[in-house]
Parts: sequence; C-alpha cells; structure tokens
Amino acid sequence: MSADAPYYRPVGDEVALFEHAQRLGQPLLLRGPTGCGKSRFVAYMAHKLGLPLVTVACHEDTSATDLLGRHLLRGGDTVWQDGPVTRAVRQGAILYLDEVAEARPDVIVALHPLSDHRRELYVDRLDEVVTAAPGFLLVASYNPGYQHRLKELKPSTRQRFLGLRFDYPSAGIEQEIVQQESGVDASTAKRLVALARRLRSLDALGLAEVPSTRLLVETGRLIASGYEPRAAARAALVEPLSDDADVLQGVQDAVNLVF
Repeated sequence: MSADAPYYRPVGDEVALFEHAQRLGQPLLLRGPTGCGKSRFVAYMAHKLGLPLVTVACHEDTSATDLLGRHLLRGGDTVWQDGPVTRAVRQGAILYLDEVAEARPDVIVALHPLSDHRRELYVDRLDEVVTAAPGFLLVASYNPGYQHRLKELKPSTRQRFLGLRFDYPSAGIEQEIVQQESGVDASTAKRLVALARRLRSLDALGLAEVPSTRLLVETGRLIASGYEPRAAARAALVEPLSDDADVLQGVQDAVNLVF
C-alpha cells in the first residue's frame, strides 16, 4: 500500500472476504458497534483495489430521490443531476451506505435490484435502467445494538448480502491502532485501551454506547498534542458518552484511576 493509503489494521479474514465479494459482485453487509472501524475498512479496501468510493450517510430523512437524482433548474434550463447511488453505479465505484437501516423504506426498495443478480438501478424520473459498470460493489453497514427494533433490516434484505461482523479488537491490536493513529506512546495507548475495556464491562453505568476505538484515538491525539491526560479524556471520551451527570461522574472516576 502507498503512503497515502488509509490506515487499517486487519484483525481477521475481512480483507480476503471483501476482495472475493468485489470480484463476484456480491453485496456486503458490515455489522458492528459505533467507531470500531467499519468505515475506515471500506476506505482502505477502496484504495487497495484502486476503485472510487461513494459514501452515503443514511438517516431517517434520506429518500430514494436524494440518492438516485433529480431535475434541477440551471440558467432557465432543466437538467438532470445524478444522485450518489446512480453516480456510483455508472462509475463502477464502491457504494458505501453507512447506517443503512436508518434510511426510509423507499430507499431499501430502490436498492433491491442492485443487490441481486440483476445489478441494475431503475431511475424512475428518467425511465432508465442503469446497469452497474464493472467494478461496482454495494457495501452497507449498520449497528445492531443501536437500532430501534422497528429500524432493523428485514430478513429478506439481509439475505441479499454477504455478512461481515465487526467488533472492538483485542487489547493488543487496539493498543497498536491507538498508538499508530494518535501518536501517543505505547504506555499511554495501553492505559487508554485498559480504560475502554473497563468501561465496556461496566453494565451498571448504563451507557447507551460504550467507548469506541475512535474515541480512544481522539483522546490520544489530544494527549499527544500536549493536553493534560485527564482533561483530554474528559473532553474527548467522557463528555461524548452521556448527558447524565451521575453517569459522567462514574466514567470520570474510571479515568482518574487510570491517569
């Protein structure tokens, strides 16, 4: 990989599975908690395979029109502008739909022909069927622990994808990632990982989301910049986790034991 490649530390056979999925044109569904490396992995693989990457952050207001395209007025003329999905299909890009379960049902329906043997996209406003160019791959992700039960993907949708489960890496690998990404020394990276693993095991705190690897990296970056470790942990790790004062104090107590 070149020097400008996104940093990613493989933890299993995910690279090989992605390469096979891309070669076969089989859609891939990444499942795992927030901040565990799903998006970074997709960026890494796009760079490794030399393919353009089109990323869509899905949310409850994301509609099929937003993704497929729309007519716009320009200088008195009506012109068509492809949306990100249509653009990715025409280019033969990797299309990454982040938190796909948050999208509206009409988005999921529009994607169905892309996620089976047809590899086609119907753009109703153009009355055009766009066949995926060589290289195209549909990748989607979601966080099963975060989604409300009514926001889960239907089995009929999940079964269109190859599945790849992500989780937070082992302590040794997570320490390596934090040290590499943030620039802190090995001792500080080890402390940050120990803190996160402790907090992830404390159900009594009632955290909606546990500390992610991404939060550890951001905390490490602050520390590496010269910011005092406890204050850095407070700003980058403690405060983002909750609005509840008691919960925040419990997390801060854990920080104070480590730093």
